[in-house]
Amino acid sequence: MKIIYLIGLLAIFSIVVFGCAQTSEISMMENKDTSMEKDLIMEEEVETMGKEGKVTEKEEAMMDKSGYTGKVLAGTTSKYLDFNKADYDKALKEKKKILLYFYASWCPTCRAEQPETFAAFNELNDPDLIGFRVNYRDGDDDADEKALAQQFGVSYQHTKVILKDGQRILKAPDSWDKQRYLEELIKI
Repeated sequence: MKIIYLIGLLAIFSIVVFGCAQTSEISMMENKDTSMEKDLIMEEEVETMGKEGKVTEKEEAMMDKSGYTGKVLAGTTSKYLDFNKADYDKALKEKKKILLYFYASWCPTCRAEQPETFAAFNELNDPDLIGFRVNYRDGDDDADEKALAQQFGVSYQHTKVILKDGQRILKAPDSWDKQRYLEELIKI
């Protein structure tokens, strides 16, 4: 009787173990198929980028004609871009009027104010004006952004700094609506 009982337990154990093993193998095969699909998609994306670093039509359409490489957040003539050092240096060299908005992704004031910033830049029509959203103490900030905050004495998020000819003409820690942006940016 004990032998029959042990054989039954062994049979159940075998079914459970081998059944799980087969399920695991099937799951691994499905993951491998998904991984292969992702690899194929990535290969297709690389191929669309063109050979030898040539820019595709799609990439060219996405690029800003003014030569700035940062992501355009708002504006067509007056651009509001995600900050990058190369674009900032280019704007300084070109003697652009510059708005620096020190933004933290965790800041409710920053998140509430960004639609106002976007609306103002979408309305502005000054090719000599450019804005940068500079990450500030939110884990996305890099060394260049930290140095910029230190250079202008920014002590907390949603601070706006306006530059003309590379010189600070305004530093404002208060919250602005679209109208205030327009007033401040038009008069520089």
